[in-house]
Amino acid sequence: MLESGVGKDATAYDVIGVGYTAWRHPDRRISAGLREALGDCRRVINVGAGAGSYEPADREVVAVEPSRTMIAQRATAMAPCVQATAEALPFPDDSFDAGLAIFTVHHWRRLGAGLSELNRVAVSRRIVATWDHRVMEQDFWLLRDYLPDLGRRLRATAVPVDHVAELIGADVIVPVPIPDDCTDGFFGAYWRRPSLYLDHRARAAISAFALAEVEHYREGLARLDADLRSGAWHRRYGDLLDVDTLDLGYRLVVAID
Repeated sequence: MLESGVGKDATAYDVIGVGYTAWRHPDRRISAGLREALGDCRRVINVGAGAGSYEPADREVVAVEPSRTMIAQRATAMAPCVQATAEALPFPDDSFDAGLAIFTVHHWRRLGAGLSELNRVAVSRRIVATWDHRVMEQDFWLLRDYLPDLGRRLRATAVPVDHVAELIGADVIVPVPIPDDCTDGFFGAYWRRPSLYLDHRARAAISAFALAEVEHYREGLARLDADLRSGAWHRRYGDLLDVDTLDLGYRLVVAID
Protein backbone atom coordinates (compact mmCIF):
# COMPACT_ATOMS: atom_id res chain seq x y z
CA MET A 1 0.00 0.00 0.00
CA LEU A 2 1.19 3.50 -0.88
CA GLU A 3 0.09 6.34 1.38
CA SER A 4 -0.95 9.93 0.92
CA GLY A 5 -2.76 12.39 3.16
CA VAL A 6 -6.03 11.04 4.56
CA GLY A 7 -8.27 12.80 7.05
CA LYS A 8 -9.13 11.25 10.39
CA ASP A 9 -12.75 10.70 9.26
CA ALA A 10 -11.77 9.53 5.81
CA THR A 11 -14.44 6.96 5.02
CA ALA A 12 -17.54 5.14 6.14
CA TYR A 13 -15.96 1.88 5.06
CA ASP A 14 -13.68 1.82 8.08
CA VAL A 15 -16.97 1.12 9.89
CA ILE A 16 -18.71 -1.27 7.48
CA GLY A 17 -15.83 -2.79 5.52
CA VAL A 18 -15.09 -5.81 7.73
CA GLY A 19 -16.19 -8.98 5.93
CA TYR A 20 -17.12 -6.98 2.83
CA THR A 21 -15.48 -9.33 0.34
CA ALA A 22 -17.53 -12.30 1.55
CA TRP A 23 -20.64 -10.75 0.00
CA ARG A 24 -19.36 -8.40 -2.69
CA HIS A 25 -18.05 -10.34 -5.69
CA PRO A 26 -17.87 -8.48 -9.03
CA ASP A 27 -20.68 -9.53 -11.33
CA ARG A 28 -19.36 -10.60 -14.74
CA ARG A 29 -22.17 -8.84 -16.64
CA ILE A 30 -21.54 -5.53 -14.93
CA SER A 31 -17.81 -6.04 -15.51
CA ALA A 32 -18.48 -6.52 -19.23
CA GLY A 33 -20.30 -3.20 -19.39
CA LEU A 34 -17.41 -1.45 -17.69
CA ARG A 35 -14.89 -2.99 -20.06
CA GLU A 36 -16.93 -1.75 -23.01
CA ALA A 37 -17.09 1.74 -21.51
CA LEU A 38 -13.30 1.78 -21.05
CA GLY A 39 -12.74 1.14 -24.75
CA ASP A 40 -9.04 0.90 -25.58
CA CYS A 41 -7.85 2.98 -22.60
CA ARG A 42 -4.80 1.38 -21.00
CA ARG A 43 -3.84 3.53 -18.00
CA VAL A 44 -6.72 3.55 -15.53
CA ILE A 45 -7.22 5.13 -12.11
CA ASN A 46 -9.89 3.55 -9.91
CA VAL A 47 -11.03 6.11 -7.34
CA GLY A 48 -12.81 4.86 -4.25
CA ALA A 49 -11.60 1.44 -5.23
CA GLY A 50 -12.48 -0.42 -2.07
CA ALA A 51 -11.38 -4.04 -2.13
CA GLY A 52 -10.90 -3.87 -5.90
CA SER A 53 -14.23 -4.87 -7.38
CA TYR A 54 -14.43 -4.25 -11.13
CA GLU A 55 -10.79 -3.32 -11.56
CA PRO A 56 -9.85 -4.54 -15.06
CA ALA A 57 -7.03 -7.07 -14.90
CA ASP A 58 -5.96 -6.38 -18.48
CA ARG A 59 -5.11 -2.67 -17.95
CA GLU A 60 -2.49 -0.68 -16.07
CA VAL A 61 -4.50 0.23 -12.98
CA VAL A 62 -3.72 2.38 -9.97
CA ALA A 63 -6.30 2.24 -7.18
CA VAL A 64 -7.15 5.03 -4.74
CA GLU A 65 -8.95 4.21 -1.49
CA PRO A 66 -9.10 6.09 1.84
CA SER A 67 -10.10 3.15 4.07
CA ARG A 68 -7.41 0.94 5.58
CA THR A 69 -10.09 -1.67 6.28
CA MET A 70 -10.89 -1.95 2.60
CA ILE A 71 -7.27 -1.80 1.46
CA ALA A 72 -6.45 -4.70 3.79
CA GLN A 73 -8.95 -6.87 1.90
CA ARG A 74 -7.33 -6.32 -1.48
CA ALA A 75 -5.60 -9.40 -2.90
CA THR A 76 -1.82 -9.11 -3.08
CA ALA A 77 -1.87 -9.63 -6.84
CA MET A 78 -4.13 -6.65 -7.44
CA ALA A 79 -3.14 -3.20 -8.67
CA PRO A 80 -1.09 -0.93 -6.41
CA CYS A 81 -3.28 1.13 -4.09
CA VAL A 82 -2.72 4.66 -2.80
CA GLN A 83 -4.43 5.62 0.43
CA ALA A 84 -5.96 8.99 -0.44
CA THR A 85 -9.29 10.71 -0.95
CA ALA A 86 -11.07 11.49 -4.20
CA GLU A 87 -10.88 15.20 -3.47
CA ALA A 88 -7.06 15.23 -3.39
CA LEU A 89 -5.66 12.76 -5.91
CA PRO A 90 -1.84 12.72 -5.61
CA PHE A 91 -1.15 12.58 -9.37
CA PRO A 92 -0.20 15.13 -12.06
CA ASP A 93 -2.69 16.28 -14.67
CA ASP A 94 -3.53 13.76 -17.41
CA SER A 95 -1.74 10.89 -15.64
CA PHE A 96 -4.29 8.32 -16.84
CA ASP A 97 -6.25 7.52 -19.96
CA ALA A 98 -9.40 6.74 -18.00
CA GLY A 99 -10.84 7.24 -14.54
CA LEU A 100 -13.29 4.93 -12.77
CA ALA A 101 -15.53 5.68 -9.79
CA ILE A 102 -17.66 2.60 -9.14
CA PHE A 103 -20.55 2.87 -6.67
CA THR A 104 -18.55 5.28 -4.53
CA VAL A 105 -19.51 8.92 -5.23
CA HIS A 106 -22.37 8.86 -2.69
CA HIS A 107 -19.71 8.52 0.02
CA TRP A 108 -17.53 11.41 -1.10
CA ARG A 109 -17.47 14.44 1.16
CA ARG A 110 -17.34 16.95 -1.71
CA LEU A 111 -18.71 15.56 -4.95
CA GLY A 112 -17.72 18.51 -7.11
CA ALA A 113 -14.15 18.51 -5.86
CA GLY A 114 -13.80 14.76 -6.31
CA LEU A 115 -15.15 14.74 -9.85
CA SER A 116 -13.03 17.77 -10.71
CA GLU A 117 -10.01 15.75 -9.65
CA LEU A 118 -11.18 12.81 -11.76
CA ASN A 119 -11.48 15.15 -14.76
CA ARG A 120 -8.01 16.51 -14.07
CA VAL A 121 -6.12 13.22 -13.97
CA ALA A 122 -8.09 11.21 -16.59
CA VAL A 123 -7.42 12.59 -20.06
CA SER A 124 -9.74 10.50 -22.28
CA ARG A 125 -12.62 8.94 -20.34
CA ARG A 126 -14.39 9.24 -17.01
CA ILE A 127 -16.79 6.48 -15.97
CA VAL A 128 -18.98 6.78 -12.88
CA ALA A 129 -21.24 3.93 -11.77
CA THR A 130 -24.09 5.21 -9.62
CA TRP A 131 -27.89 5.05 -9.49
CA ASP A 132 -30.95 7.18 -10.09
CA HIS A 133 -32.69 7.26 -6.74
CA ARG A 134 -35.96 8.40 -8.33
CA VAL A 135 -36.15 5.18 -10.32
CA MET A 136 -35.15 3.01 -7.37
CA GLU A 137 -37.64 4.58 -4.98
CA GLN A 138 -40.46 4.20 -7.50
CA ASP A 139 -39.69 0.78 -8.97
CA PHE A 140 -37.94 -1.24 -6.25
CA TRP A 141 -40.49 -3.10 -4.15
CA LEU A 142 -38.16 -3.11 -1.12
CA LEU A 143 -38.01 0.68 -0.83
CA ARG A 144 -41.49 1.41 -2.12
CA ASP A 145 -43.48 -1.08 -0.05
CA TYR A 146 -41.33 -2.05 2.94
CA LEU A 147 -38.67 0.58 3.66
CA PRO A 148 -40.06 4.03 2.79
CA ASP A 149 -38.29 5.59 5.80
CA LEU A 150 -34.96 4.26 4.58
CA GLY A 151 -35.85 5.49 1.10
CA ARG A 152 -36.38 9.01 2.38
CA ARG A 153 -33.07 8.89 4.21
CA LEU A 154 -31.27 7.72 1.07
CA ARG A 155 -33.02 10.37 -1.01
CA ALA A 156 -31.47 13.07 1.16
CA THR A 157 -27.94 11.86 0.35
CA ALA A 158 -28.50 10.57 -3.20
CA VAL A 159 -26.34 11.94 -6.01
CA PRO A 160 -28.47 12.97 -9.01
CA VAL A 161 -27.29 11.19 -12.14
CA ASP A 162 -27.76 14.30 -14.29
CA HIS A 163 -25.56 16.28 -11.90
CA VAL A 164 -22.79 13.69 -12.16
CA ALA A 165 -23.10 13.81 -15.95
CA GLU A 166 -22.80 17.59 -15.94
CA LEU A 167 -19.76 17.60 -13.67
CA ILE A 168 -17.77 15.14 -15.78
CA GLY A 169 -19.07 16.28 -19.17
CA ALA A 170 -20.72 12.93 -19.86
CA ASP A 171 -21.79 11.97 -23.35
CA VAL A 172 -23.68 8.80 -22.45
CA ILE A 173 -25.77 7.45 -19.57
CA VAL A 174 -26.09 3.67 -19.83
CA PRO A 175 -28.71 1.68 -17.87
CA VAL A 176 -27.25 -1.24 -15.90
CA PRO A 177 -29.97 -3.90 -15.52
CA ILE A 178 -29.39 -6.06 -12.47
CA PRO A 179 -29.42 -9.83 -13.10
CA ASP A 180 -31.53 -12.05 -10.89
CA ASP A 181 -28.44 -13.91 -9.67
CA CYS A 182 -26.17 -10.87 -9.29
CA THR A 183 -22.99 -11.89 -7.45
CA ASP A 184 -22.26 -8.40 -6.13
CA GLY A 185 -24.35 -7.91 -3.01
CA PHE A 186 -25.11 -4.21 -3.28
CA PHE A 187 -28.49 -2.76 -2.28
CA GLY A 188 -30.50 -3.85 -5.32
CA ALA A 189 -28.77 -7.19 -5.91
CA TYR A 190 -31.32 -9.38 -4.12
CA TRP A 191 -34.48 -8.11 -5.82
CA ARG A 192 -35.46 -11.70 -6.71
CA ARG A 193 -33.97 -13.24 -3.54
CA PRO A 194 -35.81 -11.28 -0.85
CA SER A 195 -34.86 -13.51 2.08
CA LEU A 196 -31.27 -12.30 1.81
CA TYR A 197 -32.36 -8.86 3.01
CA LEU A 198 -33.18 -10.56 6.31
CA ASP A 199 -29.58 -11.79 6.69
CA HIS A 200 -27.63 -9.36 8.87
CA ARG A 201 -24.38 -10.45 7.22
CA ALA A 202 -25.65 -9.45 3.78
CA ARG A 203 -26.94 -6.14 5.16
CA ALA A 204 -23.57 -5.43 6.80
CA ALA A 205 -21.97 -5.29 3.33
CA ILE A 206 -24.59 -2.80 2.06
CA SER A 207 -23.86 0.77 3.10
CA ALA A 208 -27.55 1.79 2.96
CA PHE A 209 -28.21 -0.58 5.86
CA ALA A 210 -24.88 -0.51 7.65
CA LEU A 211 -24.81 3.29 7.96
CA ALA A 212 -28.49 3.68 8.88
CA GLU A 213 -30.12 3.50 12.29
CA VAL A 214 -31.93 0.21 12.80
CA GLU A 215 -35.17 2.18 13.30
CA HIS A 216 -35.08 3.04 9.61
CA TYR A 217 -35.59 -0.57 8.56
CA ARG A 218 -36.44 -2.87 11.51
CA GLU A 219 -40.24 -2.68 11.19
CA GLY A 220 -40.13 -2.94 7.40
CA LEU A 221 -37.94 -6.01 7.45
CA ALA A 222 -40.22 -7.59 10.06
CA ARG A 223 -43.13 -7.11 7.64
CA LEU A 224 -41.04 -8.60 4.82
CA ASP A 225 -40.25 -11.61 6.99
CA ALA A 226 -43.94 -12.07 7.79
CA ASP A 227 -44.92 -11.74 4.12
CA LEU A 228 -42.34 -14.31 3.05
CA ARG A 229 -43.58 -16.73 5.68
CA SER A 230 -47.24 -16.24 4.77
CA GLY A 231 -46.69 -16.27 1.01
CA ALA A 232 -47.96 -12.69 0.66
CA TRP A 233 -44.71 -11.54 -0.95
CA HIS A 234 -44.92 -14.25 -3.60
CA ARG A 235 -48.57 -13.49 -4.32
CA ARG A 236 -47.75 -9.80 -4.76
CA TYR A 237 -44.44 -10.06 -6.58
CA GLY A 238 -44.50 -13.55 -8.05
CA ASP A 239 -44.20 -12.18 -11.58
CA LEU A 240 -40.62 -11.15 -10.74
CA LEU A 241 -39.68 -14.82 -10.53
CA ASP A 242 -40.08 -15.00 -14.32
CA VAL A 243 -37.81 -12.00 -14.99
CA ASP A 244 -34.05 -12.35 -15.59
CA THR A 245 -33.04 -8.70 -15.09
CA LEU A 246 -34.56 -5.60 -13.55
CA ASP A 247 -33.86 -1.91 -14.04
CA LEU A 248 -33.55 -0.43 -10.55
CA GLY A 249 -31.97 2.83 -11.66
CA TYR A 250 -28.31 1.79 -11.73
CA ARG A 251 -26.42 3.74 -14.37
CA LEU A 252 -22.99 4.11 -15.99
CA VAL A 253 -22.25 7.78 -16.62
CA VAL A 254 -19.58 7.97 -19.34
CA ALA A 255 -17.61 11.00 -20.54
CA ILE A 256 -15.45 10.59 -23.66
CA ASP A 257 -13.03 13.28 -24.78
